[in-house]
Amino acid sequence: MGEAEAHLMQASKPFARFIPAHDPFPLKTTGSKDPYRSLVRAVVFQQLSGKAATTIFNRVLALFPEKDFPDPEELLGADPQSLRAAGLSRQKIAAVQDVAQKRLDGVIPLARAMSRLPDDEIIARLTAARGVGRWTVEMYLIFTLGRPDVLPIDDLGVRKGAEKIFKREFTPKELGAFGERWGPWRSAAAWHCWRAMDTKTPGA
Repeated sequence: MGEAEAHLMQASKPFARFIPAHDPFPLKTTGSKDPYRSLVRAVVFQQLSGKAATTIFNRVLALFPEKDFPDPEELLGADPQSLRAAGLSRQKIAAVQDVAQKRLDGVIPLARAMSRLPDDEIIARLTAARGVGRWTVEMYLIFTLGRPDVLPIDDLGVRKGAEKIFKREFTPKELGAFGERWGPWRSAAAWHCWRAMDTKTPGA
């Protein structure tokens, strides 16, 4: 049992009863640390099944055969008809190109610079891009950057899992206030709320 689970079990009796029967929060992260790449991928994957999204994403990457991932300038200069033929909607084309523009403008920083920013500033910067919501950034914070204290209160699975564990209802605001006691391991708390619903978590 890790430090996160020990803290949550000490902070909450319902967690103390629930956690031992489930997998611990995975501390290792996977994927690109670069927010530009991660957000482009996240936009492509929105509202699609994993298989369909992967197919479209690979088609988009294939438009830039000389690199493993297009630079922002290349994505901005891409032929819209080619992006449409790859499977992107007009809305998603506008969104991924806005992500690219925000990188060039310095709103979306390089990975090293961003690693020094607090969670709230990262959320503010990345959600400035079209089509990028707070939930998307929270998943990036938890599963790519490995930030330990993020509680995505608007995630239905987290909220319903908390209701199941604690046998009470929560509004997002109420869950945020209730979850203060789980800091500095609120990401792990979210993980266990997902486990309570027996659903595949975003980073699993």
